[in-house]
Amino acid sequence: MIGFWTLFYKEVLRFWKVAFQTVAAPVLTAMLYLLIFGHVLEDHVQVHGVGYTSFLIPGLVMMQVLQNAFANSSSSLIQAKITGSIVFVLLPPIPYSAFFVAYVLAAMVRGLMVGVGVLLATVWFVDLQVVAPVWVFAFALLSGALFGALGMIAGIWVEKFDQLAAFQNFLIMPLTMLSGVFYSIHTLPAFWQQLSHYNPVFYMIDGFRYGFFGVSDVAPEFSLAVVAVCLAAVSLLTLSLLKRGWKLRT
Repeated sequence: MIGFWTLFYKEVLRFWKVAFQTVAAPVLTAMLYLLIFGHVLEDHVQVHGVGYTSFLIPGLVMMQVLQNAFANSSSSLIQAKITGSIVFVLLPPIPYSAFFVAYVLAAMVRGLMVGVGVLLATVWFVDLQVVAPVWVFAFALLSGALFGALGMIAGIWVEKFDQLAAFQNFLIMPLTMLSGVFYSIHTLPAFWQQLSHYNPVFYMIDGFRYGFFGVSDVAPEFSLAVVAVCLAAVSLLTLSLLKRGWKLRT
């Protein structure tokens, strides 16, 4: 447990030391999205009877939770590999399961801190109420853990920063931007509606938004089940890679 807590503390301290970049900057980015899209569409669009700015805020919160959870674990691992400091994590007798949990928990902490920051910065624009807080916490925690584990896979696999950038630009960014953050999938043509159901991030956004308004495109129970299955699959894959030491012990 000492090794686990030390590693967890190191990972939290790593992003907290540069909180202006790792926490404040994503909050500012979300604010810009809100100001631009909210200003343009607030008087023209309603979704499920909800004003567009109110509809947009939960999506922005979850988008930042996911992107920052992924960024924390992936950037930490690739930096450790490039600088050679990964050896100081691998040499101590820390079980690979503790290694996994420490990195994922730290990623969740950063993602949730950014999410709370976005929420606090944006609620001044609308009267936002939370109808089902349990759903909000459940989706935030599971989704943050899923992207933290996915970030570990990316960090293990990539060998250079440009490979990590490609992972983010061609996988993470499309998944989050095309998940219903800025729109309801019912506004899409039938083909794109069906395609959206194959995007796991859609279920995270939709279920998280349900916790605020009590309405969603898909039943929240089904969305939570999809997120839980994806988390289990990604976690098992990450644990398998850590156990083998793939691209870490070579």
